[in-house]
Amino acid sequence: METLDKFDLAILRELQTDARLTNAELAQRVGLSAAPCWRRVRVLEEEGYITGYRAEINRHKIGLGVLAFVRLDAERNSGDVARKLEAAIRKIPEIVSCHYISGTGTFELQVVSQDLESFSQFAREVLINLPHVKDMHTSFSLGEVKASGALPLTHLKP
Repeated sequence: METLDKFDLAILRELQTDARLTNAELAQRVGLSAAPCWRRVRVLEEEGYITGYRAEINRHKIGLGVLAFVRLDAERNSGDVARKLEAAIRKIPEIVSCHYISGTGTFELQVVSQDLESFSQFAREVLINLPHVKDMHTSFSLGEVKASGALPLTHLKP
């Protein structure tokens, strides 16, 4: 699949809105019959356009009231150091997102925690002790304006 047509884009848009749609509901919404719709979804999955399906959970409802943005500076920025730090970060469930960043720092993390006290303990016992971490800078979310994981598709006009 080299280009996405209007049906593929409609499928991606609808599944980003509600991944629990049945194939029949999805087919109706995008203007296809069930079999071709199902085949298109399978191709979108196989080609890596759709990488998974998951539930969005309200972190406040499960007691994770703190969202912190943590910038980690590595001691040395070599490949081996980065790989060790990456491997350690991947194992920590409280780190919900990690990105290499430009400018000051090596990684930008999003970390969830129950409250400031538990975050403080986590930062002192876990984050600062990750392999090859030289420094850590933290900012806290004061409120979410937009937290949707849906990606824009308008630039992909068929």
